[in-house]
Amino acid sequence: MKSTSIIILFILSFIFQVNAQTISKEEMLFLTSEWQGERFDDGRPKIPDDLLERAKNIMIDDAWTVLRNEGYVNQYAGDWKMVNHTTMTGRAVTAMYMPSRPDVEKKIKERGAAQGRKGNTNAWPIDILSKGDLYVADAYGKIGGGPIMGATLANSIYSKSGNGVVFNGASRDLQEIQNIDGFNAFVRDFHPSFTEEMVLMGLNTPIRIGNAIVLPGDLVIATREGVLFVPAHLAEQVVSTSEFVTRKDQFGFEMVKSGTYSTGEIDSQWTDEIKTAFLEWLKKHPELGTMTRAELDKVMSKRTW
Repeated sequence: MKSTSIIILFILSFIFQVNAQTISKEEMLFLTSEWQGERFDDGRPKIPDDLLERAKNIMIDDAWTVLRNEGYVNQYAGDWKMVNHTTMTGRAVTAMYMPSRPDVEKKIKERGAAQGRKGNTNAWPIDILSKGDLYVADAYGKIGGGPIMGATLANSIYSKSGNGVVFNGASRDLQEIQNIDGFNAFVRDFHPSFTEEMVLMGLNTPIRIGNAIVLPGDLVIATREGVLFVPAHLAEQVVSTSEFVTRKDQFGFEMVKSGTYSTGEIDSQWTDEIKTAFLEWLKKHPELGTMTRAELDKVMSKRTW
C-alpha cells in the first residue's frame, strides 16, 4: 500500500508540474466546449490555417458587428502603439503577468528549472509557440520596467510563430524590431527599460486585455483600428459573414451607381432577383471568392451583419 501511495503521489506531482502555470486539459475543453474542430495536445482549439489567412482580408468593423449580434460584446481592445500597420491574424497563446513577489517568483522559477524551462519567465510562453500562433499577454499595462520583449525575443517569436504579439504592456528595442520583416507588435507603449518585478502567473489561461476576455485558441485579428478576439467556435461564421459583407458592399456600390437597384433594395432583405444578380456578378469577380445560392440564403437569413 505504501509503495502504491508513493506511485500515486508521483503521478499527481508529475501532472501538476506538466500543467504548471496552465489550466488542465479538462478545463480547456470545458471553457472551449463550443469548438468542435481539431485541437492541440493540451486541448487548445486549432483553427485551420486557411481560415487564419482569410481573416486577414476582412474588415474588423464587420467582424465586430457579427460578434455583437451574437451577444459577444467584450471581445475588442483599442488604443495601441504598433511597429507598423501590418495586419496580423493567429491563434491566441495567452500569458498573464503579475507584479513580482519574492516567495512566489522563487517557487515558480524553481519549478520551471526542474521542468527544464530556460531563462526568465517572460521567455517561457515563446517556447510553446507554433506556426500560426499569436502571443497575447496581459502585463497589466506596465510601461517603465515593464517590457516583456526586446529584439532577441521578438526574433524568436517570429521564428516560431510567423507572427508578432499583442501585449497589454510594453516592449523595448523598437528600432531593431521594426527591421524584422513581417513582424508587428501591438503594445501600450515602447520603453528602453528591461523586465523588472514581474512574474509569469498564467500560461494558456483565460486573460483580460483591456475590456476584452481572451481564451487560448481564440482567433486574433489585429489591425491598425484595434484588436478583436474571436471565440474559436465563431471564427468560421465571423470570417464568412464578413467576407459576404465585403462582396455585398462592392456589389451594392456598383448597382446603386448604375441605377440598377436603389439603396433601400440593397440594404434590406434581397429578393430572388437580386440574389441571382449578385451571384452572376460574383462570377465576374473571382478575386472575391465563390458562393453558392445555399450559402447566400443562409447568410441572408441570419442577418448578423
